[in-house]
Amino acid sequence: MTAALPAVPRPEYPRPDLDRSGRWVPLNGTWDLDLPDGTVPVVVPFAWETAASGVARTWLEHATYRRSVTVPADWAGARALLCFGAVHHRAVVRVDGAEVAEHVGGHTPFEVDLTGVLAPGATGMLEVEVHAPADKRSIPHGKQRSIPRDDYDGVSFTPTSGIWQSVWLEARGSTYAASIAVRGDSLAGFEVTVPLAGSAPAGARVEVEVVEGSAAGERLALVAGADGIARGRLDLAEPRTWSPADPHLYVLAVSTDDGTPGDADAVRVTAGLRRVETSGEHLLLNGERLYVTGVLDQGYWPGTGPTAPDEAALLADLELARDLGYTLVRKHIKLEDPRWLHAADRMGMLVWAEPPAPSRFSAAAAAAFEAQLAPMVERDGNHPSIVIWGLYNEEWGLDWDIPGSPERAEAAARAYDLLRSLDDTRPVVENSGWAHVRSDLVDWHYYDEDPASWAANLAALADGTREDFPVKLGPDFVVDKSFYGSASFPRTGVPVLNSEYGAGFTSLERGWHLRWQTQEIRRHDRFVGYVYTELTDVEHEMAGLRDADRRPKDLGGVDPRDVNAPTTLVLDLVPAHAGADIPVPFGPLDLDVHVSHHGPTPLLGRVRAAWVPAGTPFGASPVEAVAECEPVKAEPYVLSGAVRVTVPSPGAVPAARLHVWLVDEDDRVRARAFVDAAPIEPPNRRGARPTRAGATPPAPPA
Repeated sequence: MTAALPAVPRPEYPRPDLDRSGRWVPLNGTWDLDLPDGTVPVVVPFAWETAASGVARTWLEHATYRRSVTVPADWAGARALLCFGAVHHRAVVRVDGAEVAEHVGGHTPFEVDLTGVLAPGATGMLEVEVHAPADKRSIPHGKQRSIPRDDYDGVSFTPTSGIWQSVWLEARGSTYAASIAVRGDSLAGFEVTVPLAGSAPAGARVEVEVVEGSAAGERLALVAGADGIARGRLDLAEPRTWSPADPHLYVLAVSTDDGTPGDADAVRVTAGLRRVETSGEHLLLNGERLYVTGVLDQGYWPGTGPTAPDEAALLADLELARDLGYTLVRKHIKLEDPRWLHAADRMGMLVWAEPPAPSRFSAAAAAAFEAQLAPMVERDGNHPSIVIWGLYNEEWGLDWDIPGSPERAEAAARAYDLLRSLDDTRPVVENSGWAHVRSDLVDWHYYDEDPASWAANLAALADGTREDFPVKLGPDFVVDKSFYGSASFPRTGVPVLNSEYGAGFTSLERGWHLRWQTQEIRRHDRFVGYVYTELTDVEHEMAGLRDADRRPKDLGGVDPRDVNAPTTLVLDLVPAHAGADIPVPFGPLDLDVHVSHHGPTPLLGRVRAAWVPAGTPFGASPVEAVAECEPVKAEPYVLSGAVRVTVPSPGAVPAARLHVWLVDEDDRVRARAFVDAAPIEPPNRRGARPTRAGATPPAPPA
């Protein structure tokens, strides 16, 4: 009896946005891995540190993958391309012992034309020798742990080495589209650029036809120039734009014919018509105001690391973000699987994309960082879902010292200029978090456990009276970081948004801070959005709205959909503690309430409030003694004036919850919030001992 073969992991075609799935062969599965101490089986495409790979070896710096590979016999006349999604960090590829390619860069794809190396019907031995240094500080590696340690080792994770995205063969024509750039920011048609490779790129004919979308059947005929690049514009008679509300996509069939016998090349590329831009301090999508309600996602899974265990798990995180009320995902210092981006295009989820960075500055490290940018734009630039490009994060790779180092400031500015030259259709952030020297957005990362200082500092940052905020870079290392890294950066006229925030040790505290911190961001009309940190836990980092297995946490009754809704309530109070925002009132409570409304038209409604038993969720039981305020009108993107709602005392109860909600003219609930009332006691300080004479007391939490 023949044993059943194991299923091929990640069997789906890896590039649905650049689709040649009619003729391809997946190479994921079990390979041999030659280690310094022997040969073991390894499951591709999972990094060799992961349990899913079957190896689970950390700090392994060198190994060689081996397997046989056969080019299908019916690919005669075509070119067979060997494609790698990502291999960390340096890969040397050999077929039957002969080197056919070398690639450096752990997140960018590469491919090998096997024409003349392996004929159709032939089988050869494929080897991929991988070098993955333990000292990663001078190479782009994101949040992989390094030896020696990174400055930010406390937020780093298990390294990712070897083949960690899919490997496959695909057939292409004798002359073929090496890449395809389709840009729809005119909103009326597509600018199409097709660099060709293969037998005869110069003078080859390229035809572009809309096969899916509102303009099906429209065509564009091009001829490649002497440089082997075909360029042109496909105008659409009835263009339909892409947006989160209507994520309309076009599929363009691109065929190439060089006039010689043999296979023609055919590929289907997906794109959308959308324009994202800045106008003064506003962010615009297709000419309309855009407010970012985002969540940071690091793209890690238990047992498989940065490679999703299967496509369902990969795409479930997008659904999770949407179900929690978010409209944007900041994919953190990781070039995510193209199938994830393709799904974001189709569901209308906005994406902030950014590459990994090194952690120590040098000319070589900066050059290695910049070398990723062209492959990143080539791979991902067609996705309408990507609305922001990020570059460096918090001066990682710049030694936390843009303001004190012209050389490091120049590296950030140079990366901005390079990315802008590669793609001028999206805003670019050169150094996410602080110390901006050349950026289309002023974004900031700020973590604070104290609701009063959070509210006060946000107000000062919004009105410009403060430009900096405390950042805890280490247990005993707290510094003030500024929005700006140079005196010449404009203090007004550039959109400002938060791109990391959150606080709390327990899940109850995380939910509490999510509720109150987000309302303070919504209080200030100058800010164009926020990115909560983060979607899920990762290894030791427990800041997620879900745990690492994507299971719900107890957030103390907070529903993130209420927090992130287009219309929310902003309450004029500074809460005391999780579960005890205010003491139980013994008399009537006056509560001032504002409305933050990001809909397209004004909203007229009334705020209502009622006491319910402590912990009661909305809709769990009928409410009595409902108080209601005078009508309030909320204009789009302008915080309303305060309206006062007065509620009687909840009575002699140990604790209670005040439900507060907004109904419109049709009595539909448009926004919800709550206030927990419970005893508030001063913290217990019994048992404290004075420090030794002359000793320095520990620094308070940042």
